[in-house]
Amino acid sequence: MILSLFCGAGGLDLGFEQAGFEIKLAFDIRKPAVETYNHNRIVHSKNAFVKDISTLTIDEIDLFYGGEFNPIGIIGGPPCQSFSISNTTYSEDDKRHSLPLKYAALLKKLNNRNPIHFFVFENVPGLKSKRHIEKYNEFKRSFENAGFTISEILVNSINYDVPQNRERLFIIGLNKEIYQNKKIEAPIKTSKKVGTVKTTIAGFPEPIYYSKWNKGEVIPYHPNHWCMTPKSKKFTTTGALVPGSAIGRSFRTLHWDKPSPTVAYGNREVHIHPSCKRRLSVYEAMLLQGFPHSFEFKGTMSAQFSQVSEAVPPPLGRAIALKIKESCNI
Repeated sequence: MILSLFCGAGGLDLGFEQAGFEIKLAFDIRKPAVETYNHNRIVHSKNAFVKDISTLTIDEIDLFYGGEFNPIGIIGGPPCQSFSISNTTYSEDDKRHSLPLKYAALLKKLNNRNPIHFFVFENVPGLKSKRHIEKYNEFKRSFENAGFTISEILVNSINYDVPQNRERLFIIGLNKEIYQNKKIEAPIKTSKKVGTVKTTIAGFPEPIYYSKWNKGEVIPYHPNHWCMTPKSKKFTTTGALVPGSAIGRSFRTLHWDKPSPTVAYGNREVHIHPSCKRRLSVYEAMLLQGFPHSFEFKGTMSAQFSQVSEAVPPPLGRAIALKIKESCNI
């Protein structure tokens, strides 16, 4: 059984479940993300709870579980915006910088109580940048001090059946006593052919615009097939937007015959549909992240886009999970 920290909507968790692992407990500070997580699981498996990980204790973990909780693995990645190379509002006082150390502290305490076989820590490659390298090395030392041999893996989602160029950094640790300083290599690429925007979202009916949606109304086709109302004159000016081009971060237009650039949505920064007439719907965005068609996000439109943006693509999570099963014979 697995403990998930900073679970978000559950992209990484879904990948681990697809690989045969069972997530017994999951925590995240954001209520909409937890609602999404539980909504997409069977009635008796709603194991996600709203909790600030920075204050989470082992006693509380046991209380949520209903007994002493001894997982074989811990997975998750703290919010990564503060470590992104695109972050222009960087602050040394950002409270999110301490979350990896909290992750390591919980890992150590749980491992001291009952041996944990592995952990998976996911974040942005920017964590290894010159600006953050000292913190990064501190995080690695804390994981090693918890009793684990560390492997650093840099992978691109496009190589694992996700139609998106999205690099991610994984720190994977194996218990030193159980696996004798064994390390893990990156999973073998699973994509036989690079997916494109066209092969993923072409042919859908037009989504509902937010301004035309009445609260309580069922959104046709898929509950998340809604999008921002186009307001900029660029959407109605011929030639103002061209597929495959980018005008700053706010007007990055997708190309039908190419994979999507990294899904990283901020305020008014949702990618433009290849038609150049509107931004992507939440549903289209989640498919470009590798979520299954049956998945449904909860919360406001803004909350849904944030959940999609911050998720680990499930197919990538599955590849990582299978590599761990293979390497550890679990």
